[in-house]
Amino acid sequence: MSEQDTELETHLNEQEVFEPPQSFVDQANVSDPSIYEAFEENWPACWENAAGMLDWFEGYNQVLDESNPPFYEWFTGGKLNASYNCLDRHLDDRGDDVAIEWIGELGETRRYTYLDLHKEVNEFAAALRGLGVEEDDVVTLYMPMVPELPIAMLACARIGAPHSVVFAGFSADALATRMNSADSEYLVTCDGYYRRGEIIEHKEKTDEGVSGVDQNVTSIVVDRLGDEYDHSVQERDHDYDALIRNHTGAEVDPVARGSEDMLFLMYTSGTTGEPKGVQHSTGGYLSWAAWTSHAVLDIKPEDTYWCSADIGWITGHSYIVYGPLALGTTSVMYEGTPDYPEKDRLWEIVDTYDVNQLYTAPTAIRAFMKWGEQYPNEHDLSSLRLLGTVGEPINPRAWKWYYKHIGDESCPVVDTWWQTETGGMMVTTLPGVRDMKPGSAGPPLPGVDAQVVDESGEEVQSQGAGYLTVQQPWPGMLQTLYNNDERYIEEYWAEYSDDQDKWVYFPEDGAKIDNDDYLTVLGRVDDVVNVSGHRLGTMEIESAVVGVEGVAEAAVVGGHHEVKGEAVYTYVITEDGQTDNEALRERIITAVEDAIGPIARPEQVIFTPELPKTRSGKIMRRLLEDIANGDELGDTSTLRNPEVVNDIKVNASDD
Repeated sequence: MSEQDTELETHLNEQEVFEPPQSFVDQANVSDPSIYEAFEENWPACWENAAGMLDWFEGYNQVLDESNPPFYEWFTGGKLNASYNCLDRHLDDRGDDVAIEWIGELGETRRYTYLDLHKEVNEFAAALRGLGVEEDDVVTLYMPMVPELPIAMLACARIGAPHSVVFAGFSADALATRMNSADSEYLVTCDGYYRRGEIIEHKEKTDEGVSGVDQNVTSIVVDRLGDEYDHSVQERDHDYDALIRNHTGAEVDPVARGSEDMLFLMYTSGTTGEPKGVQHSTGGYLSWAAWTSHAVLDIKPEDTYWCSADIGWITGHSYIVYGPLALGTTSVMYEGTPDYPEKDRLWEIVDTYDVNQLYTAPTAIRAFMKWGEQYPNEHDLSSLRLLGTVGEPINPRAWKWYYKHIGDESCPVVDTWWQTETGGMMVTTLPGVRDMKPGSAGPPLPGVDAQVVDESGEEVQSQGAGYLTVQQPWPGMLQTLYNNDERYIEEYWAEYSDDQDKWVYFPEDGAKIDNDDYLTVLGRVDDVVNVSGHRLGTMEIESAVVGVEGVAEAAVVGGHHEVKGEAVYTYVITEDGQTDNEALRERIITAVEDAIGPIARPEQVIFTPELPKTRSGKIMRRLLEDIANGDELGDTSTLRNPEVVNDIKVNASDD
């Protein structure tokens, strides 16, 4: 690195605030700073801006019905159809434009124009009806990242049948649990798919899951693998391709759905261990997905946009399918992993397809850092206009790496906080309006009243920390938990005793706020280590560790300690070329003490080549706690890398 390059690197590391490039501001969908004040003064009528991005069969008569809190209703009286908004209304102007650009793990590609997608969605909608699916029947979709998944979602929406997507990496038991909970009698699945070049026999797992479903099931099987895999065929099974052929050219009128009619269910983990069926509406959710895609991701119809999430999660629902397609853009779908067949796979796709926006997870960015900038440097990434992160807080060092090596310091980075339950983004910078602060998600979006409060519910002042809350309803919010209104209130809402009409939404995340009202999300409030009576957020400790040069990724858990009650145990992955020596261990310990205080000093720093992660990329901290406590290891069957656990255990004993 030259002396000039070193100076630039040092300056970047020291910089705490980044302005959006003027070239971006000049073309941004939203660039007027007065939007915050305008939305606040005109709330809730301000959300007509979101509803106005959709086509309605019948206009709504009320923006927000607050008569039965916390069961708020949005755009009441209005009727619309999500499939129509994502397909039909684009046909006249953009029918020949690409809607979905699909890339398979082995390099196969499929391109669907809006006309192509409209045709197959109609044919599959007709097939579903032919099998007996009626309005309000829940259809379960247990599929990997293949085009038939969004086709099935839009076909369900077209006939008014809510869909329930179950992540393909989930177990057979998870499928059965969700189908039983949703009383779902219809299932769309596939024979199998590829992961790192290996065949995953999905149909076998599907059959096992269906055997645990209480009701009779009619299933449709997509043939992903062809002659590669001869899957079992049950009496209940129907071949997807045969159904499409049998309904070639069929057209199904989109069903007019009430704004508050359910569009989909999405099951998410609960504190009791029983998954929660988060229920999203048609009008409120779709308007929120469209508006946030427009305002935050800066999506335009002529763009090629890529969210690298899996549609099995809410991010894929909102920002691969419904948001981008409602705006008439090209949405990229990729089946595989970012490091197969090589570690430059993502950058190859960005280069080949001239991707304009990339929305990915901090976990992936930390992996990119570890692999090194030589991989993105091999490709032309100049088509990128905006970068985004989702899924967890991103530490400043990873943010700056992303900004420099992927965005060439010319792309705004939107660090977005939201949840399955919120339906879409809640806290982030508007990239054409606000400055960016690495490590901080940003201010609440216009019209979103997110506040940090203490244990008594009082608002925390600047530079303070507490519980993140949302004080007012928003269009994308969940309606309730499926068949469980009581749990919906118990899990998410608190009623102020001095104001019976005031309900506050609690996401169960901790946050701190600065002088500019920027929020830094600290992670789940239960993700804490209680050291000698001091509750320390694991996210803060992890951020300090990852800030050390040579560290690629870290996970922090609490372990039993005879004196302190709990102690901090830190598991660390180093960057390629970095030696995991005693000097690095000391730098990590010093960084934690400097950032948080001696009370947070790690009891042990354990170096490991990998962390135990689920198939969705989440670190399974429970196993790391077992190792720290010397306990028997729990179930590792849901890990994508179960072999790493014993390696970590050996490393921990060596240290």
